[in-house]
Amino acid sequence: MASTSTPTKFIIPDLVSHCTFDIRISRHRKQITTETKKWLFKGDNLQGKVRDKFHGLKAGTLSAMCYPHAAAPHLRVCNDFLTYLFHLDNLSDDMDDQSTITTADVVLNSLYHPHTYQSPARVGKMTRDFYKRMILTASPGTQQRFIETFDFFFQSVTQQAQDRTAGVIPDLESYIALRRDTSGCKPSFVLIEYANNLDLPDEVMEHPLIASLGEAANDLVTWSNDIFSYNVEQSKGDTHNMIPVVMNEQNLELQSAVDFVGEMCKQSIDRFIEDRAALPSWGPEIDRDVDIYVDGLADWIVGSLHWSFMTERYFGKSGAAVKASRVVQLLPLRK
Repeated sequence: MASTSTPTKFIIPDLVSHCTFDIRISRHRKQITTETKKWLFKGDNLQGKVRDKFHGLKAGTLSAMCYPHAAAPHLRVCNDFLTYLFHLDNLSDDMDDQSTITTADVVLNSLYHPHTYQSPARVGKMTRDFYKRMILTASPGTQQRFIETFDFFFQSVTQQAQDRTAGVIPDLESYIALRRDTSGCKPSFVLIEYANNLDLPDEVMEHPLIASLGEAANDLVTWSNDIFSYNVEQSKGDTHNMIPVVMNEQNLELQSAVDFVGEMCKQSIDRFIEDRAALPSWGPEIDRDVDIYVDGLADWIVGSLHWSFMTERYFGKSGAAVKASRVVQLLPLRK
């Protein structure tokens, strides 16, 4: 039952210990961090606190852990994309569904027509810039999957904006389906193919176990992110998060809802390990590439967990302390 007293803190589940995958980090981290920041800040569009936030984001560390074997130019594209995705996420928090649709129109036109579509919008210029570099070496299948999954991202963010405007808290099943797209994990996972110069056939990428591995990785990254970002989001009154969804649907107090989501996270790691062990063989060459791709999903799982305590996005400068104690003091609701 939901408690009547207002909590002042909660304890996050120990997902770090549950995830035993090796952490790998690219030697190009510092280089691409510097280059991407120059790219993002070009033209002085982002100033003051906004610029400070991007320094504290440490996107270069996330990219270096999620694409550890990428060559420097490839890692730079991946880091540009992830930094840009966080930029879009920050923008979308303040967007209604109409402005989300307008942004989606600019971005998708920039992807489908990178050499001919012209839009003065900065988001369009950024999209065309990183995508022109990506398509120099990305396979046709990778390009197609990237655009498709990014299209799904915008469709889901539009739905999220409509829910936010209407004050709707979805049921858990609807939320999970929507969150798998709003997370931006799907296009980020397509970049595993690009980063490692893979050209996997569609029938392999569409195999139920490969799809299930991607879903398990997406669920872990996304649901753990809901736990880590809950404090900041609740202070802003944002309910697009699994914790308020579970509290609302199951009439649970905060800590019980956090524990429930934590258990789902642990199950997604276990599911990933089971699915990987059950993969069939497609022959030595494809098996090698599949191994690289699935390693990339594992890098995302373990990398995102550890990065969440390094970035200042969720716990400010207290990430290391929160990682050790697992105690989060609740922020007051912003006026």
